Amino acid sequence: MSINFTNALGIHEQALHTRSERAEVLANNLANADTPGYKARDIDFKAALSQAQGNNLPATQSHSGHMALGGSASGASELLYRVPDQPSIDGNTVDSQREMAAYTRNAMDFQASFQFLNGRFKGLMTAIRGD
Repeated sequence: MSINFTNALGIHEQALHTRSERAEVLANNLANADTPGYKARDIDFKAALSQAQGNNLPATQSHSGHMALGGSASGASELLYRVPDQPSIDGNTVDSQREMAAYTRNAMDFQASFQFLNGRFKGLMTAIRGD
């Protein structure tokens, strides 16, 4: 009997990958906090995870004037621009404190998914060994 890792590990594998991508984007925002004209970016975690799972609802474009449907063609998470509360005079939209809070929250969520995934692997190893 073979093990289906997608069923055994659940959503947490995709969550770790998406959280890792988001950490990179948030770190990039923090690194460019003083760069004139830099626009803060972020990943919509729920949409990216839904796309990774393939849980998109079927939809059709009913009028030629409507936006095209579908996510990014590369399959990667789509980067969105963050709307600033108060943009700076030089055009930079990074709010360092907001970015740091988002980065910290993302790191905590990453750790939670990692610990859950680690527990799943330990359970699989126990089942395989027959302990």
